[in-house]
Amino acid sequence: MNKNFKKLEKGICPIDTFINYVKGKRKATIILHLKQGTKRYSELVKLIPDVSDRMLSKNLKELEESGFIEKKIYPEVPPKVEYSLSKLGNEIHPVLIAMYRAGKLLEK
Repeated sequence: MNKNFKKLEKGICPIDTFINYVKGKRKATIILHLKQGTKRYSELVKLIPDVSDRMLSKNLKELEESGFIEKKIYPEVPPKVEYSLSKLGNEIHPVLIAMYRAGKLLEK
């Protein structure tokens, strides 16, 4: 076994922890879009049209609470809100790209 990996405890796997944080209706997709740059809510709606407003808002809130994205609110009327990847979001991006590629392989 690779020396960088600890022996897994019974029933506990860091992969499961990771999946629990990014699972949800389009959470990974949101992160992949934000890697391309800061986005406003309306831009994300256009980029991910198959998710409801309620679900998109919920996922953005959960991603922010998990530390994967950052939300910036500008003091304007109406308020301008922008979303961007945090340092943690940037660090997990390569994992999501690998999962994306694996998904494309499995689709063939």
